[in-house]
Amino acid sequence: MKSIAVFCGSKEGKSAIYKEAAIELGHELARREITLIYGGAITGLMGEVADAVLEKGGRVIGVLPHFLQTREIAHKGLTELIMVDSMHERKAKMAELADGFISLPGGPGTLEEYFEIFTWGQLGLHQKPCGLLNVNQYFDPIVSMFNVMDRECFMQPNVRDMVLIDQTPEGMLNQFSMYSAPPVRTYLTAKRT
Repeated sequence: MKSIAVFCGSKEGKSAIYKEAAIELGHELARREITLIYGGAITGLMGEVADAVLEKGGRVIGVLPHFLQTREIAHKGLTELIMVDSMHERKAKMAELADGFISLPGGPGTLEEYFEIFTWGQLGLHQKPCGLLNVNQYFDPIVSMFNVMDRECFMQPNVRDMVLIDQTPEGMLNQFSMYSAPPVRTYLTAKRT
């Protein structure tokens, strides 16, 4: 695995544990010589994970839409900053560059990014692992919802198994190294009479 996209908050959150987790993830990525692909901002957990990778001599590629350059303040110290025209282009570029995806805690944008990339995996548009770094049990409600989807037959068990969860960066990256995407479901269309 050469690159990991990280989705996370542009804020640091209420507890210092979130910032500590972002720094720990950044250090672990650099230690493993994995390039960080992220949203390109200097603020919040986004800036913390990028700075942590850079601090340990790692590579960081940011992908930032032009309209967010002033709102999120583009990180000027990255290995590379790619400017795009829209949020859609941002996600597509990050998906293209990354070999896997990790979500740290964040707000609606973080969840939207995670769910879109997870859905692309479910549809077979990529074969890459998607993980929730469950810092401070932040993602427990989402994990519970996935379990309800599985129980109520709105999600196949092999798709439920695509939901990788860990509380540590080391554990998550170890899961990524063993990940094998499930076969893509084929839908048979019944004849209408």
